[in-house]
Amino acid sequence: MKLTLASISPRTRSKSEPADRLTTDYLARAQRYAPCDAITYDSESALFAAIGKSTARTPAHLILLDSRGKLLTSEDLAQTLGALRDNGTQRILLAIGPADGWSKASQARAQLLFSLGRITLPHELARAVLAEQLYRALTILAGHPYHSGH
Repeated sequence: MKLTLASISPRTRSKSEPADRLTTDYLARAQRYAPCDAITYDSESALFAAIGKSTARTPAHLILLDSRGKLLTSEDLAQTLGALRDNGTQRILLAIGPADGWSKASQARAQLLFSLGRITLPHELARAVLAEQLYRALTILAGHPYHSGH
């Protein structure tokens, strides 16, 4: 199973180097458990165009981050990823949306709308939090002591 952390941002450069370093660090840690990468698209349409051009044997399982999405604990996220892995899902794409939120059409294409909480986060910080949660979920699945249940 390959995990891709995608985000929509029309800016070519991030506003936060520290948050970018955190994202990179957690994705590197997560690589010990599953292939991971990160990519930024300049629009929703660019993201879906890339999904449409994919040459993978099976389509990516699409999880969109949205403040109105389902609230999951770290354990719930691990269970979700584990079930997808165990059912043969080859690629999971988790995407942080545009500043104005996902369109209804994009939401309809997702297999899951997932929320990091009801607060609003800058994209760079949301990426770092999501990267850490992916790492945490993978360590939970591996039985690693990083996550101690609280």
